[in-house]
Amino acid sequence: MWILLAILALGLIIIVHEGGHYLVARWCKMKVDRFSLGFGPALATWKRKETEFTLAPIPFGGFVAIRGMNIAEEVDPDDPYVYPNRPLWQRMAAIFAGPAANYLAAVVLAIIYFGVYGVPTGTAWFGVKELPADSAAAGVLEPGDRIIAINGDDVYAARDGKGDDLLETVQEATGAGQPISVTFERAGERRTADITPRLGKVTQYTGKTIEGAGCSGDKRETVEVDRYLLGIQLEYQEERTPAGAVGSVKSAFVYPVLMTKSYIAGLYGWAQGTVDAELQAPPKIVQNIAKSFEGGWKKALEYLMLFNVWLGLLNLLPLPALDGGRLMFLGYEMATRRRPNPKIEATVHMVGIMFFLLLILAVSGKEIFGMFVG
Repeated sequence: MWILLAILALGLIIIVHEGGHYLVARWCKMKVDRFSLGFGPALATWKRKETEFTLAPIPFGGFVAIRGMNIAEEVDPDDPYVYPNRPLWQRMAAIFAGPAANYLAAVVLAIIYFGVYGVPTGTAWFGVKELPADSAAAGVLEPGDRIIAINGDDVYAARDGKGDDLLETVQEATGAGQPISVTFERAGERRTADITPRLGKVTQYTGKTIEGAGCSGDKRETVEVDRYLLGIQLEYQEERTPAGAVGSVKSAFVYPVLMTKSYIAGLYGWAQGTVDAELQAPPKIVQNIAKSFEGGWKKALEYLMLFNVWLGLLNLLPLPALDGGRLMFLGYEMATRRRPNPKIEATVHMVGIMFFLLLILAVSGKEIFGMFVG
């Protein structure tokens, strides 16, 4: 059930993206030949005016075919309603509309999210996400508990732009593996119990770099060290406060800006080799959406908000075949007042499409194999 719901949610996000292209193209009086949800042979087809709408069996993408947008396509040079013959600003608007629609969807979802669950105050705690049966905290802590203090000293995951390192706090408090006093909150009630951390292996950065690794050629060196551990998997528990309609709307518009900055910082760190990142293809994305739905509507809204921002930003990257790549050529036209060579542009986008298809197939194959053997 969760997988089917996830596929439906992904399909709606794709409709939002492609719907942005379609609506703005039609608003700019461009002819749209086809609006397809999914790839492959059409399962269902219907027509409205000159546009053919299709539903295809592979639900991991879609496209809007604006007449004349394919550079290799032959069009009437005197037809004012085909893509190449529309004003530059209209062509840019039609391309930009897809990512913009995803950002707008993130804002709408965020308005609902903040309206129902409140807005973050800037304070957050370490929560217990998972607790293995053989961990040091087994029998004391439970999933969902919020860690408030260690040996009477408050600990925060975030507060006023800063946060504590729970791992180091435990090291300082335990002293040769002695019991520590953990204050935690469960169902609104504060409790205190003694827990004796156990030695375990953790991976830490040494501060050095490995030459020739990572996208930029360097990657941070890691080493396994012994540390006293509570043996829990942590989650981030934010403090929230009701904000009303105005506060929710304000926070909703700020949300995609903050997430975009965070994603860009992550991409920069990945390119520098200082941040580890994992490529995800449609099977893994669907699995993650399904897990978010399984965790409740709050988790589902959080993930869908994040995913819309991620999809919008991804398509704005200046890479061939993506919306950002097309905007890059349109930007060249705006700066030079000359259209780029059609053959060069077509070749660049075709190479980009082939590269992304091969990448998606390779990563998808790896993910599907991992799901069956893992």
